[in-house]
Amino acid sequence: MLILETSRLILRPWQDRDRAPFAAINADAKVRRYYYPSLLTATETDKLIDEANERLMQDGFGFLAVERKADGVLIGGAGLSRPGPEVPGSFPLEIGWILGQAHWRQGYATEASHRCLDFAWQQFGAECVIGYTSSVNLPSRQVMEKIGMARVENGDFDDVTVPPGHILRPHALYRVDRPGQ
Repeated sequence: MLILETSRLILRPWQDRDRAPFAAINADAKVRRYYYPSLLTATETDKLIDEANERLMQDGFGFLAVERKADGVLIGGAGLSRPGPEVPGSFPLEIGWILGQAHWRQGYATEASHRCLDFAWQQFGAECVIGYTSSVNLPSRQVMEKIGMARVENGDFDDVTVPPGHILRPHALYRVDRPGQ
């Protein structure tokens, strides 16, 4: 069972007790404003959790629950996954996160992401990890830059899972290479 820790966080497989708090995060319009589709139902969130745990069992890595050590509160999710077919190029791993509003601007996304990158380098010997988000999602783009990612030259793309003309269709692609390469 994969458990990653930082000084303030535990990244772990999803548990049934995470379903309601993660559903609340995914039902928050401010949290989901850069995602398509915007809001998720509790059933859709349950499906995400189940799929994340399945990927974790199959791949040995995945999108994990993020729990604050100090009080055991679920603050969101973060982790590694395989990029979807909408992403141009051939990249082994992508990094991502989503945190509840009450936990923004406290360095949690950066902290969790650094730990995920360490895992990618040490456990998988990954040569690079990518991140991508809608071009208008400046907060996530700033986190990508904080963790050492750089925008891929000529890498921006339209996410074909988002309808044409939608503000969230244009995406920015970022990449970080394993240290020492």
